[in-house]
Amino acid sequence: MSHSRDADRQQNRVCRLMLIEDDPVFRLGLAACLQSFDDLQVVLEADSPARALQLLRELPDEMETADRSVAPARSLNLIILNLDLGQTTASQGLGLALCQQLRTQYADTPLLLLGATLELTRLATAFQSGAGGYCLKGTSVTELVTAIRQVASGQPYWTEGIQAIAQSLNTPVPNTTSLTAQTARPLTDRAPQNTLPAISGSQNLLTVWRRNVRESGVRQIERAIAELDDQLQTADRSVLDQLVLEGQRRELRTARWLVKRLLKTSDEPAPELGSQVSLPTDASRSLQPDHRSQAIANPSEPLADERSTALAETIVNDIQSPLTALFQATVAKLQNRLPNLTATALEIDVLKDEKKRELLYTVLRSLQASLEALRLSNLPPEQLEIRHRVILQDIWQATVIDFFGKYYTVQMGTQPIDVVAVLLQDLDIVQTAILDKMPLFPEFLAHLLFQTPLTIDDANYAAGTVEAMARMELLLQNVMLQIANAVMQPLLNRFGDLVAIKQTFYDKRLLSSRDVERFRNDLSWKYRTDRLFAEPTAIFESQFNLLVLTDNGISKTAIYAPRSDELAQLAGLPFLVTLALEARDAIAPRLRIAISFLGRGVVYVLTEVIGRGIGLIGRGMIKGIGNALQDTKPNRNSERWR
Repeated sequence: MSHSRDADRQQNRVCRLMLIEDDPVFRLGLAACLQSFDDLQVVLEADSPARALQLLRELPDEMETADRSVAPARSLNLIILNLDLGQTTASQGLGLALCQQLRTQYADTPLLLLGATLELTRLATAFQSGAGGYCLKGTSVTELVTAIRQVASGQPYWTEGIQAIAQSLNTPVPNTTSLTAQTARPLTDRAPQNTLPAISGSQNLLTVWRRNVRESGVRQIERAIAELDDQLQTADRSVLDQLVLEGQRRELRTARWLVKRLLKTSDEPAPELGSQVSLPTDASRSLQPDHRSQAIANPSEPLADERSTALAETIVNDIQSPLTALFQATVAKLQNRLPNLTATALEIDVLKDEKKRELLYTVLRSLQASLEALRLSNLPPEQLEIRHRVILQDIWQATVIDFFGKYYTVQMGTQPIDVVAVLLQDLDIVQTAILDKMPLFPEFLAHLLFQTPLTIDDANYAAGTVEAMARMELLLQNVMLQIANAVMQPLLNRFGDLVAIKQTFYDKRLLSSRDVERFRNDLSWKYRTDRLFAEPTAIFESQFNLLVLTDNGISKTAIYAPRSDELAQLAGLPFLVTLALEARDAIAPRLRIAISFLGRGVVYVLTEVIGRGIGLIGRGMIKGIGNALQDTKPNRNSERWR
C-alpha cells in the first residue's frame, strides 16, 4: 500500500499550499482534511494579513539559503485565502484588501478564495483582481479538493462565484434565504453577513460603472471588427490569412456579445439570441432539448457563434467543475473552422459548415442533459459499465430529435415521411458501427460523475489534475464527433439523395447524385478497412484512435490503453493481420541487418576490389599511352636532325 502511494506521489506532483485563515478551528480542520490527500500539503499557515505577508517575504530568503534539494519543498503552488478575513473583529474588508495585494505582489502564485456568502461586490472585485476561484465554506471536501487542484494547475474555478455575479447582473436579486441556507459555517459561529441585497446603497454607482465599461468595450471591439472587415475585403490574401482573420472576427463578435450580456444594467434588456438558441435553465438545473423543426432551415454563422456563447454560459451555471472547463474548452475550439484533416471520410463532412457546427452544439447539449440526469439519479459507479450502452443510445436519440426536429417531415413522391421516426429505426446499425466502438466511455462518465481517478499510461491521475483534464478533453471531443457521425449515418443511408435534404443540410460540393454516391462509397470502404485492418492494428498496438478538434480542424490522435482482452477475441482476417504485423516485427529487423550487411559487402567489393582493379588497369593504360607518345617524339641525335 505504501509502495503504491509513493508511486502516486512520483506521478502526481505534490501541490504545496499556504492557508490564510483567522479562525483557528476552521484552519485546523481544513489542514487535517487535506492531510488525507497525498498530492496536497499545507506548508504555511497564517492567521492575519501581516503574518501572511511576512511568511511570503521570508520564503525567497529561505529558498536562497536552503540546500538546493530542499528548496522545492518550500515553493508554493497555491494560496488559500479566507475572503471573510477580519469579519470576527471590527476590521472588515481585510480579506479583499489582502487578495488584491497578493495578486499585485505574487501574481505568479494562484489564489483560491473561501467565503461564507455570495456577496456580489466583493466577488466582482476579487474576480477582476485575478483570483483563480471561489468556494463556499459549506462546500464538500471532495469538491473543495477538486477546486484546489484545478486552480493550482492554472484553470479557473468560479462556478459558484460567476453564477452569483451573473444572476445579480442579469436577473432580479434572488431570495437571500436560499443563498445563506447552504452557506452556514459549520465549525464556528459568526455574526450575520451582508448578502446580495446589501449592495443596494451603491447600486447607482455600480450601474454607471458597468454602463461606461460596456460602452467603451463595445466601441473598441466594433472598431477592431471594422478593421478586420476591411482586411478581409482585400483580394490578394492567402487562404491561411483569410482563415485567421475570419477566426479573429468570430472571436470578437462573441466577445462583444459577452460584454453586452455580462455588463448589462438592470433597466436594459439582455441582447437577443433568438428563440432558436435559447437554452432554458430551470430551478431543477436541468437542460431540456429545444425541439424544433422550422428553425433549422436558415441558420447563420453569427447565430452559431451566439449559440456557443449561450451554451458556455449555461454550462457555467448548470454543471460543476471540472466539467465546466472541459465544455468551455470544446466550445472555444468549435469557433474555428472544422475541415476534415484525417485521411478518411467522416459522415459530418457532407454538412454545410454552419450545420456541422450546429450539430456539434446539439450533441454537447444532449450530453450535458444526460450527465445532469445521471447526477440526479444517484446511479452507483459500478452500474456505468453495464448501462453505458443505454446512455449512449439516449444521447444519440436526443440529438437526432433535437437536431432535425421531432416533427420534421419530407415529401417522397406523394407521401410525407417522418424523418426522425425513420432515422430512429436504424439504432441497431448505428450501435454496432459507431456507438459500441466508443473508447473509454464508462471511464469518461465515472471520472466526471464520481471523480474516479483516470488511468493514463498506467498511472492514476485524480480529478482536476492537468493530465486528467487534457485526457478528458480528448475523450469529450471524440464522443461529440462520433455521436455526430452516428446522427448523420442513417440520414445518408435513408435519404442520402433526396433533394429537400440536400438543399437543407449538404455542402455545395456534394449536391450531385454522383458526388453523393462517391461519398457514400468512401464511407463504406472506410468501415471495411477499419474493421479488417485499422482496428486490429490498433488493438495489437494497444491504442485507441480518437477524433479530436485542433486549431486547424478535425484530426486523429492515438492514446495508449491496454486491449489484451480484445486481442484474444480476434479471429479470421483481423487475426491474420496481427500475425502479419508480428511476423514483420520479427523478420524485418533481422532482414534489415542482413540487407545492410550485404550492402556493405557489395560496396566493399565494388570499391576495394573491382574499383582498385579498374584503377590499376586505367593507370597501366595511361602509362602505356604516355610511353608511346614519348617514343614518337624526334630525337636530336636522330637522322632528322642531321
